[in-house]
Amino acid sequence: MSDRPAMREPVLQLSRIVTEFRGTKRFLAPAPPPIVAVNDVSLEVNEGEVLGLVGESGCGKSTLAKTILGLYREKSGDILLNGKEVSGVEPRRARRLRSDIQYVHQDPGAALDPWWRVGGILHESLRINGMTDRGERDRLIDEMLEAVGLAPSFKRRYPHELSGGQQRRVGLARTLILRPRLIILDEPTSGLDLSVQATVLRLMRDIREQFGLTYIFISHDLSVVERMCDRVAIMYLGRIVELGTTGEVFARPRHPYTHALLEAAPSLEPGQLDRAKMIEGDPPSVRKVPAGCAFHTRCDYSEAACVEAVPPLEETDGHLVRCIRWPELRARLATA
Repeated sequence: MSDRPAMREPVLQLSRIVTEFRGTKRFLAPAPPPIVAVNDVSLEVNEGEVLGLVGESGCGKSTLAKTILGLYREKSGDILLNGKEVSGVEPRRARRLRSDIQYVHQDPGAALDPWWRVGGILHESLRINGMTDRGERDRLIDEMLEAVGLAPSFKRRYPHELSGGQQRRVGLARTLILRPRLIILDEPTSGLDLSVQATVLRLMRDIREQFGLTYIFISHDLSVVERMCDRVAIMYLGRIVELGTTGEVFARPRHPYTHALLEAAPSLEPGQLDRAKMIEGDPPSVRKVPAGCAFHTRCDYSEAACVEAVPPLEETDGHLVRCIRWPELRARLATA
């Protein structure tokens, strides 16, 4: 990783966030139990840092992000933005209160209206946020397009006329134009070839430094997370199971799930495919989360005590881990 700015005060603070979804009740049938997509999540995102959010599909990463944004309403817990409470309100008002947070979609093409030119899309973002002066909007749009490496002529193009990398740049420009403090990047390099990935990641790094931004970086690509993020949170079935500095988590994982993810990550080293160890089985359904430690059904190190209760999230030297066996497994996981 490159040098990072010193960590400062928290921009975002989450305390014991729970997000549930309730199924549709059918006639004369009992109501289905709620699905707990995010379960007891607490974390802080500090000003100027990049926090990675990692886990298998369905673990709750995007649901947590959309709860932070206000698109989903938390069932319980507290969310503080810039030190002020923004949780506990209905979604439309929550979105207004959280205007300092913006979201860059995983599929930028789907997030851009195909019937509108790029200039119209950017004008609309500013107009609905209260900027009525057309000339001022034009000036700001040109400035933001330049910041993401696009010429003003791109204002006349439609989304389908852009490459995947250009669509992501437009998505970033639409986000930056609202002057957020915190940007949530949902799989920002998915579907891009390696050369375009590198260009997009370099752009994200540069605009973070230029505009003083803070990122939550959601990704399946561990190599990208290792390069981009200051800290990383590992999620499994709605809970954070490990959180620490990226260097510490990648070099000395303390949770068996984190270790398994790193073991299964692809590499260009000769013979890596023969040595890679896949995680056994599929994640359990969120409708029926196993008792105790949810990972015990797939864990090589589970024992009877792992089923008895949900492990607490323990802290040591700023590193958090949710595993009752981590002290005895620490050396094995770091050197295996």
